[in-house]
Amino acid sequence: MASSASSSSASAAAAPSEPPAPSGAPPASGALRAELAALTTEAFRPELADIDRLPTLDIARIMNGEDAGVAAAVAAQLPEIAAAVDATAARMARGGRLVYAGAGTAGRLGVLDASECPPTFNTDPSQVMGVIAGGPAALVTAVEGAEDSKELAAGDLAALGVGPADTVVGVSASGRTPYAIGAVEHARAAGALTIGVACNAGSALGRAAEHAVEVVVGPELLTGSTRLKAGTAQKLVLNMLSTITMIRLGKTYGNLMVDVRASNEKLRARSRHIVALATGAGERETEAALAETGGEVKNAILVVLGGVDGPTAARLLDESGGHLRTALRTAQG
Repeated sequence: MASSASSSSASAAAAPSEPPAPSGAPPASGALRAELAALTTEAFRPELADIDRLPTLDIARIMNGEDAGVAAAVAAQLPEIAAAVDATAARMARGGRLVYAGAGTAGRLGVLDASECPPTFNTDPSQVMGVIAGGPAALVTAVEGAEDSKELAAGDLAALGVGPADTVVGVSASGRTPYAIGAVEHARAAGALTIGVACNAGSALGRAAEHAVEVVVGPELLTGSTRLKAGTAQKLVLNMLSTITMIRLGKTYGNLMVDVRASNEKLRARSRHIVALATGAGERETEAALAETGGEVKNAILVVLGGVDGPTAARLLDESGGHLRTALRTAQG
């Protein structure tokens, strides 16, 4: 079954079902071992064979040194990431959704990124979603066999009604996970934009997607443990995909989160701070603007800087597609 970005969007998920058995006979164990051995993410590092004998501080230093190279690997993929963001933003501006699909760590990272968009950018829970092989239970425990099924991925995306307006991001460290590949293949056949995020060059996932983002971080400290550098790389890429897409959609004003949803006291304090930073207004004027707009940060900024009332601010933002700078230019004439 599909896992949505948050519990509030659970109704959009597929009905509970047992993962179907993978189609076709599984590859012979020797063939699978050979396939995995050819992957950079699975390579053995003999120079670390005695790492368990090292002092704890030395192991920590090695890990830290390994992690330091991840950002450079992501940097090598920035043109591909930027192209994927622009294509995603264009579809979302027309009402499309961003859907992450993966298994294990990759799937959990997709669900995590999706779940953080509503409080950060005031998106509807259905706008950015995550599906994980095996459903919600797989967020906290392994669901055996789920990642090996393309059919399960197709069923999860079909349950969401993925279509031409949407963007589907398959996430897999190896780039060979059938669930992620199946999600991309189903989405592409349905006319959706497809992005493949992997950590091996020339991956099957990258070939299946329109946009391949292949961040090669090299072999892991622990052989095949792709929750380490590969997981960090995937988190950085997903951060970029969602954050820059939201910037393109007008969810920020400069580097301020003007669409933040003030759902608790900390976020209400942050809302007041954002309005003050954006406008230079004092505490009394900031509070008055937020009261005028029902606590909507973006609207309150427009009230202060544009000299309009709450309803006018709401109308101008609606007419501008939510872009504060455009609405402000209109308000200021």
